[in-house]
Parts: sequence; C-alpha cells; structure tokens
Amino acid sequence: MNRQLNLAGVRRIVVVVIAIVGIVLLLSFAGQFFYFLESVQEQEVGIQFRNNRIHEIVGPGVYSDVGIFVSLETISSQAIPFTVRDEEIITQDKQRIGLVVSGDIFRPDLGQSPLIREQWAQYRGIYRDDLLASTRVQDLARQSMKVCVGDRTFDNNIIGTSRDELRNCIDEELNNLVADIGLRIENLVVPEVILSPAVQAALDAIVQSRLETEKAAQDELKAEAEAAAEQARQEGEIRVEQSRIQEQTRQQIFLAQLEQERLAAQLAVIEATQNNDLADLARQQAVLLATKENELLQAEENLRIAEILAEVALVQAQADTALQDALALIYAQNPEYVELLIVQANASALTDTDKIIFTPEGTIPTLVLPGPGIVPTVETGGQTTVPATADSP
Repeated sequence: MNRQLNLAGVRRIVVVVIAIVGIVLLLSFAGQFFYFLESVQEQEVGIQFRNNRIHEIVGPGVYSDVGIFVSLETISSQAIPFTVRDEEIITQDKQRIGLVVSGDIFRPDLGQSPLIREQWAQYRGIYRDDLLASTRVQDLARQSMKVCVGDRTFDNNIIGTSRDELRNCIDEELNNLVADIGLRIENLVVPEVILSPAVQAALDAIVQSRLETEKAAQDELKAEAEAAAEQARQEGEIRVEQSRIQEQTRQQIFLAQLEQERLAAQLAVIEATQNNDLADLARQQAVLLATKENELLQAEENLRIAEILAEVALVQAQADTALQDALALIYAQNPEYVELLIVQANASALTDTDKIIFTPEGTIPTLVLPGPGIVPTVETGGQTTVPATADSP
C-alpha cells in the first residue's frame, strides 16, 4: 500500500516537472512570435526584428508586435568612458615616452539608422556590450597614440602647444579607425605624458641649463634695461623740463591772445559806444534842426499873422482916421454943431446930486461943503439950467 502511494507521489512530481518544462518551452517558443509593451528608454535606440531581420529602428517609447520570430533589442546612446595608458612609445628621434589618453565612446544614434542596419550583423556585440566596446576602442587608441607620437620628435610631443597638436592628431586618427565600426570618440584628452627616469633626468638637466642660460640672458637684459631706464629717466627729465617751458610759453601765448581779444572786445565796445553817441548826436541835431525849422516856420507864420494884423490895424486905423477926418471936417464947417455937442456933453456929465460953483476967472476952487447959506450954488436936480461957458470947469 505504501509502495503504491509512493509511486503515485512520484508520478505526480514527474507530471508537475514535465508540465513546468512544457510551460517554459511553450513560453520560450511563444516568445518568438510576439512581444508586448516593451519599452525603449530615453537614452536608447530600439531595433525591431521580424523573421530575424531588422524591420525598423525606433526612438524612445513603448512598442508591441506579433509575428514570426519578432523581437526588440536596444542600443544605449550613453557615453562609455575609457582610459588608455601606454608607457612604451618611441618618438621620431628615438626617445621613449608614455601617454595617458581618455575620452568618451558613443554608439550610433537614431540619426544613423542606415549605419546600424549596415553594421549590426558584424558589430552587434560592440553595440550591446559596453566592456567589449571599451576594449576595442582602447586597442585602437593605443595604435593611434603610437602613430601620432612616432611621427613627431620628442619636443614636438611634450613641449608647449605641441601637446594640443598631439591630442588633435590622436583624436583624428582614432575617430577614423572607430568610424568603420559605427562608433565615434568625443572629449578626448591627453592628461599625462609619462617620462622614464633617465629621460626625466636629462630633461631636467636641459631645463636647468636652459634656465641658467636664460638667467644670464635675463641678467644682461636687466643691465641693459637698467641703463636704458636711467637714460630714459634723464631723457624724461629733459622732456619734462622742455614740456614745462613749452607749456609756460604756450600759456603766455594763450594769455597774450586772451589779452588781445580783451582789448579787441574793449575797442569794439568803445567803437559801438562812439557809434551810439554819434547816432544820438545826429538824432539830437536832427531834433534841434527840426525844432528850429518848426520855430522858424512858426516865426514866419507869426510874422505873416502880424503883417496881416498890421494891415488890418492899418485898415482899421485908416477907417477910424477917415471917420475922424470926416467928423473934423463936419466940425470945422459947422461950429454951431460943435457948441451944441459941448453943451450936451456938459449936461450929460451932471447928475442930480452934483453942485456947480461959479468962481472968478483965474482963481482955484476950494472945497465947498454944501449947506444953508452957502452961495452961489445951483441945484442941478431942478429944472433950472445954467448955460455953459468957456470958464466952466
């Protein structure tokens, strides 16, 4: 009974193992016919296969496909850093040096899809394996280093700007070699040049000798420079003194010019003042002349008026004289009329309150106060009339 149970258990275990193996085989076989939601990262390039041939090269994203022998593989576009060290490189002049070269390896990107299709079958491992790519590039870098160093002398490899020329040579040579496998090298540098102890000692001696030679030359140049400096100092003092004298002369000339300009300005002001005075004088003379002309015209006008008035007065006088002459003629021809006029004049000269006193001829009248008993008196206010006489006052 126990034996049967054991056999049954063994059978179940065998069935489970066979089922698992079958499932694995089935999944493995089924994986040849589809892939689902396979991702291509940002730093990767995807290669889609159908019938074990490249169907399409795609960029970052998520992809699915169904078919016969379909698959998706990726190539990283990240840089692979590498460093190469070679201590046994012979220069053109048979000197031994060493170099250290480093840089970054880049595999084909999406823009180089035709190159990937062309080179995939040969360099799939280099595209997929960082270590394999780095090893291959290191070997090619050593070859490039030997070529570039061997074409140059010792000095042209390690001194001054020759280091930059050496780096450019290795960069160009290495990129030409890796281009055949679809790779490129960037950021290549030569951080270190390795010298053997003997070469280093010889180089130090050369440097020391060069420094001593340069020091002697520098001392000589220093002496010459000091002499030149002293001469330059003396010349400078002379130039300074000459400049000072020239500046003083220039200032004096400038001040003389300013004084001349000031005098010219004063002369212009004086001339302008004189012109203004002459203009004022001419204006005053014109006013005076006009005034005199006006006065002369006024005098002439007054003279004409006076002449006219004189003529008028003459005519008036002649008219008055003619009247008097006519009256005189009348008086001369009619004396009775003259006496009548005298009487009338005397009569009209008396008023009601006047008194007439008759005095002897040849006497002077005295003050007479009218009153009772004062005679002879004549009342002029009455009807009595006193004949006028020649002796009456």
